[in-house]
Amino acid sequence: SPYPVVVLGPDGELLHSSRSARRLLDAPAPGGVPPWLLRAHRALAADGARPGAVRHTHPVAGPVEAHPAPRPDGSTVWWLVAPEGCAGLLPRTAGHGACDWELLTRLSGLLLSSLNVDRILETVARQTALHLADAAVLVAPGTGRNLRLVTCLRGGDPAHLQQRADPAEVPGLAEALQGFPPVPSRWIDPDATPRWLVPAGLGRVGSVLVTPLPGHGVPAGALVLLRAAGGGPFAADEEVFARLFAARAGAAVSAAVMYSEQAAVTDLLMRELLPPRLEHLDGVDYAGGYRASVDRDRIGGDFYDVHPAADPGGETLALLGDVSGKGLEAAVMTGKVRNTLHALLPLADDHGRVLNLLNRALLTSHHTRFASLVLASVRREDDRVRVRLSAAGHPAPMVLRADGRVTDSTTLGSIVGVLPEATTRTDTVLLEPGEACLLYSDGITEAKGGPTGREQFGEHRLRQALAQCAGLPAEAIVERIQMLAAQWLREGRHDDMAVMVIAAPPRGHLPVVGERRGHTT
Repeated sequence: SPYPVVVLGPDGELLHSSRSARRLLDAPAPGGVPPWLLRAHRALAADGARPGAVRHTHPVAGPVEAHPAPRPDGSTVWWLVAPEGCAGLLPRTAGHGACDWELLTRLSGLLLSSLNVDRILETVARQTALHLADAAVLVAPGTGRNLRLVTCLRGGDPAHLQQRADPAEVPGLAEALQGFPPVPSRWIDPDATPRWLVPAGLGRVGSVLVTPLPGHGVPAGALVLLRAAGGGPFAADEEVFARLFAARAGAAVSAAVMYSEQAAVTDLLMRELLPPRLEHLDGVDYAGGYRASVDRDRIGGDFYDVHPAADPGGETLALLGDVSGKGLEAAVMTGKVRNTLHALLPLADDHGRVLNLLNRALLTSHHTRFASLVLASVRREDDRVRVRLSAAGHPAPMVLRADGRVTDSTTLGSIVGVLPEATTRTDTVLLEPGEACLLYSDGITEAKGGPTGREQFGEHRLRQALAQCAGLPAEAIVERIQMLAAQWLREGRHDDMAVMVIAAPPRGHLPVVGERRGHTT
């Protein structure tokens, strides 16, 4: 049992006591039950209600708490707990230090200090070798005969090994890897231990103990304790303590494995939802920047994409949008919108049709979220760039001219995902060399901050900031807009913020024929 335990019958007769509990029963009393425990038991029987813990000061162990657990047959199980440690109530192992509950609590704390799988495995192997044996081998579940081992000698550092071997060579190891109860060490012949299981430097094996590492519903591996010849066999109390430690170790290993698997899945899905890295494409410069509403998050409800033209000389489709809401749910909806638009690329020449099909898809989904966005079809024509813009409930893009003037596009439209049909008015903008078109989400203009902390950044400040970017490359424009918005916010709360710049390269920056991503002259 995890604590000293006493079982008393309905009349207070002693039915059972664990070895560690017998240390509390040395006072002369009828039936060997201490008077303080007998009084508490009779009070429980008389009142019928379950009392709180009964506190008693033991002459050796100090304060002891007795916790009752009534049973259907009228008997009561009393668990005896020493709040300041049970070392005085528990037996100590011979030759390898004190394996008491205070030590188990300390080891459990070490196991909870990390969620890194390798670090947990190393901690289990190191602490096992330090307190329970001369050497420890942790066998993680493998595929077939490919075993992953973590070995450690007492006072040494853990080592990670990959071993091709049959677990059935070690009595009880194959069963332990499947979560079955261990084979008692007294039944294991140490001379039959295969060499691959014995860490280098241990010498001749004198005793072997195998115990499973029970995880969260599935086995987390097995723990093998090795003692050198001359050290004596593992005692029954040591086997019990090893199983208790292995149970805690298995839970820690299992939790770390689950966290690692979930983190890997989250990272994979996150990469699919992150905005793409934008570069020079088909003679046009693209740059984008994104900041989630929660700084520790990398995704949210704003998005942008660039889809290259299918044919040389065709139009590249760029888009920037904003899904209602924040956080993970908005990011999931963002992914669906982006995937839907990707499927509609063959129809990208007709912005109105694309927006209506997207609107219909959102109306028929189980989500109640809506979205606003801007579609931009971009084509290089000699040294100029033609951009067809169609907004759907989104702020109209701004156009930065070479002389620093900033004008607004005249595109206008309704949001998608609410009305039976989405409407839009398309505007065409010609960008001369060195000019740029800015697409942005309302998270930029509605960012609250400034001297009072409550004033919005606004379109006027955004227009002024963009005017100061005349002649700058697309990436520099994005960085400056993001920097000014961040300075305006300071530490204040904000919505998702997305920015994308489409720029006509200045004269002298000529594209290579067939140029796609990442290559400029």
